[in-house]
Amino acid sequence: MNQHVFMKWAQQKHLSIPHLLLEHYNDLHINEHEFVALLHIQSFLDAGDAFPTPQLLSDRMTLEIEDCAKLIGTLVRKRFLAIENRLDEESGILYEYCSLEPLWAALVGHLEKVDSQRETTDQAEMEGQLYKRFEQEFARPLSPIEAETLSMWFDQDQHSTELILAALREAVVSGKLNFRYIDRILFEWKKNGVQTVEQAKAHSERFRKKVPQERKKNEGQQKNIPGFHWLENL
Repeated sequence: MNQHVFMKWAQQKHLSIPHLLLEHYNDLHINEHEFVALLHIQSFLDAGDAFPTPQLLSDRMTLEIEDCAKLIGTLVRKRFLAIENRLDEESGILYEYCSLEPLWAALVGHLEKVDSQRETTDQAEMEGQLYKRFEQEFARPLSPIEAETLSMWFDQDQHSTELILAALREAVVSGKLNFRYIDRILFEWKKNGVQTVEQAKAHSERFRKKVPQERKKNEGQQKNIPGFHWLENL
């Protein structure tokens, strides 16, 4: 490679292709011809050419001018490319320009949908594991009412899996393994702004400190027994 050619190559601008577009263009129902055309259009825009014509695309691609014109029309109809008007304030001339904003908007929308579906799947898996944990602790299948209550803790009360498990553990060590008691725990935590397991533990400790000494004596010196019926005075 001679020096002139090397300098020309070194001074070339590089087209930046978002990895997420390369990964998901097929999910957006963009075929290879459309994808390459979009890349060329982005290259023209980066070079300052606001409206690459079918002729310019045809010069770079293995397609005829008519095919490139149809390709541009398809991209506009599929809302990956916008052709808009802009007024030049200095000359007063109205001219057309291309915009790839619809493409990026479509990509962002797709990624948000993928994330939402992933979160839904993860949540369903977590709920399934939580059901199994409850059935293990109760040593029996949950009744329809209990299953509905568990779903309400998720959907209606917006309790996290971690907090529900923490409430279940609290009920187990307190010897009050029933849904009513667990529901009271979750209600108390929510009323006091408890959102994490660490906050739940801190709240339990504060509650224990408020219990009168006489009550502790009456409970039969249960210092060595794990857990504490800290909701009995609610």
